[in-house]
Amino acid sequence: MDQILVNLAVNARDAMPHGGRLTIATANVLFDETYCEDHPGFQAGRYVSLSVSDDGVGMDKETLPHIFEPFFTTKDLGRGTGLGLATIFGIVQQNDGFVNVYSDPGNGTSFMLYFPRVDDAKTLPQHQSQAADIKKGTGIILLVEDDDMLCRITRQSLEFLGYTVVAATSPAGVLEILDGGCQTFDLLLTDVVMPGMNGRQLSEIVASRFPGIRVVFMSGYTSDAIVHRGVLQDGVHFIQKPFSVSALAKLISEVMAR
Repeated sequence: MDQILVNLAVNARDAMPHGGRLTIATANVLFDETYCEDHPGFQAGRYVSLSVSDDGVGMDKETLPHIFEPFFTTKDLGRGTGLGLATIFGIVQQNDGFVNVYSDPGNGTSFMLYFPRVDDAKTLPQHQSQAADIKKGTGIILLVEDDDMLCRITRQSLEFLGYTVVAATSPAGVLEILDGGCQTFDLLLTDVVMPGMNGRQLSEIVASRFPGIRVVFMSGYTSDAIVHRGVLQDGVHFIQKPFSVSALAKLISEVMAR
């Protein structure tokens, strides 16, 4: 664990040459079978997550698929071996865990590491009962997610929960939807970090068209990291990616009931 934290902290420092904020957080996470079906390599169960986030230079989509390859580095010659992230990936795999990485140029990077959670076997709840506990609902949701695959998966999850979904993969796409007709929405589910406009700015535009619309923000960055960067205020409805269908269902049900 020391090796993981030091490597990620050093990478974060190098990504913030003019200073910035490093956020380290832990949480208990549950992934259900429905979520894992769309995420190869994920195993359903209870995990402990360790997230390390920075608000540095970030990485583009072309770089991300290569970051765990041995000897791959974006650092200048002599400043990195390209083995730090490969080592972390190996440690996590050896402990039956997995890794998610979220990053955008100019918006920082968030590494999400998941390790199997160990509880007293006598008190461990039955995972099979989770699917039966999923609460379905009704209503029209405007979904905004700039990652095509995540947009598709989230839309499918929402439709499985009983909601009607209108989806866009960019703030510009949302503006086209708003200008295109008299469609009404009960809830806006939007990513926070997006090109051209962040989720808070987009929510203000949508709320001006639909006063009283409920809003839920989602991000691969932790809520603390988002709040500290001034993008969102503390106390807003927020869910951290990746999330299970049951967690999404619970939060939306609570927000829709308000």
